[in-house]
Amino acid sequence: MALRLGKRPTLAGQLLVLQLAIVVVVLVAVAAVSLAQSAATFNRVEGRRVTALAEQLSGNQTLRFGIRHPAPAEVLAPLLQTTLTQSGVTSITIADAKGRVIAATDLSALGSELTLGDPRVAQGRGWSGELGVDDGTELVSQVPVLSQGTNADNQPDGTLGDQIGTVMVGERAPSIWQRLRGASSYLAIYLGIACVLGLLGSWLLARRIKRQTLGLEPREIAGLAEHREAMLYGLAEGVVALDPHLRVTLVNDVGRRLLDLPENAVGRSLRELGIEGRLREVLAGEHSGDEARDAVVVRRGRVLVMNRMSVTKDGHSLGSVTTLRDRTELAQLERELGSFRSSTELLRAQTHEFANQLHTISGLIQIGEYDEVVTYVGALNRYRESLDLTVTRRVQDTAVAALLMAKSSVAAERRVELRVSERTTLLRLDPELSADVATVIGNLVDNAIDAAAQSGTPLSPAWVEVELRQDAASVEIVVRDSGPGVAPELAQEVFAHGFTTKAAAGGERGIGLAMTRLVCRRRGGEVAVTNTEDGGAAFIARMSVQRLPEGAR
Repeated sequence: MALRLGKRPTLAGQLLVLQLAIVVVVLVAVAAVSLAQSAATFNRVEGRRVTALAEQLSGNQTLRFGIRHPAPAEVLAPLLQTTLTQSGVTSITIADAKGRVIAATDLSALGSELTLGDPRVAQGRGWSGELGVDDGTELVSQVPVLSQGTNADNQPDGTLGDQIGTVMVGERAPSIWQRLRGASSYLAIYLGIACVLGLLGSWLLARRIKRQTLGLEPREIAGLAEHREAMLYGLAEGVVALDPHLRVTLVNDVGRRLLDLPENAVGRSLRELGIEGRLREVLAGEHSGDEARDAVVVRRGRVLVMNRMSVTKDGHSLGSVTTLRDRTELAQLERELGSFRSSTELLRAQTHEFANQLHTISGLIQIGEYDEVVTYVGALNRYRESLDLTVTRRVQDTAVAALLMAKSSVAAERRVELRVSERTTLLRLDPELSADVATVIGNLVDNAIDAAAQSGTPLSPAWVEVELRQDAASVEIVVRDSGPGVAPELAQEVFAHGFTTKAAAGGERGIGLAMTRLVCRRRGGEVAVTNTEDGGAAFIARMSVQRLPEGAR
């Protein structure tokens, strides 16, 4: 038969028991302090009283006479009883010079040896303190009795002579119960009130903690913490939590790696961690409000997609939680897909151009203008040869030259003139560098064609100009257009925002520009934008011939 475990005590019950134990300990400590104070008060007050009484008796002439009398017990008995009755002490004992008890209120002590608290009492020194007796402890004072000197006429002269005996006055020490009763007549009431208040406070504290923990028991809270850790550190996405003051309250390993944060990032503000610009805006919700959906941020060579959600409770802001996904490889695939899409667009544009030319030739043949057909074909051939010659003479890298030739067809279809600057000089490049240069040119030219096509008119034709410059260490790409230009406040934002080109009606560029900056920085360069004198935009990209290592990006 299986054993059934008893029900575990609740958190409130555990706190109640713990507080009750604390209250009991405090009460015991208070009682102990009260006993100690009572004992100290008794020793101080009663010690002075028995000492004064013993000194008074030691100077009594009747006592001195009785000590020397042949029957001291009979002579001293009245004096001892009178003194005992008046003072209320427990016992009075008289001993002779040899320390033998000769008179005492306790008749059983007669003839016994007087117990000295200090051996120096026999040498004429007084002593007071606690002394054990048969049935308990007494606070006693032992004072020597000295003989009184006489003159030649045998009269007392006021001087003291030899020790002739010892007086001991004792007061029984009260028991613990007597001390408790004597400490204060209201001590029991005080202790009872304290116990009730302690129990009430413990119960209220247990209820408050129960509400704050939402009724969860410690084992349930521990389970939730374990599940939280497993969830946060098992996710493939980064998680960053901020408080209302933009301090990091939580970040998992993936989030720390994606944002390149130190190990001690928790508790530090975004400013202390050096997070500025677009990344800070998304994390803080400065422009996107309480929530941000699929915001694209480029952070140190990584393309991050971020989703931010604010956290509130009872109308109070508790901060925000942001998830991060690394989309660098996806962006790379998107770039490659964009290249195929661009190639398809180029082929479509060329097909459209060739179809128009074939339609023209077909029409000339149908109307019998055969000489015009020859002339038209010759003109097309000369235009194509001149264009090919212009591009290939200035751009010797075949991949870049082919890209520019193809882009010219796309531009022509959109009624934009694509021209290559006469200052262009580009030699054959390394295949990897050639691919990066082609990527940058493709993105910049596509954005320039989009901007120029929006502002072109019959009186002011749209144009895009490409200028390539090369030296032994770097390659510089300049793309100018006749578009509306870029607002100065957006000169840096266009490279950080993740909007598509179609969504950038206000002059902002898309993910292509963010990827352009990423490619340039991987090559140890940079990309910037300025406005030309005639109002258009000029994008300038620089790349080093040598590719930077992965850790230096």
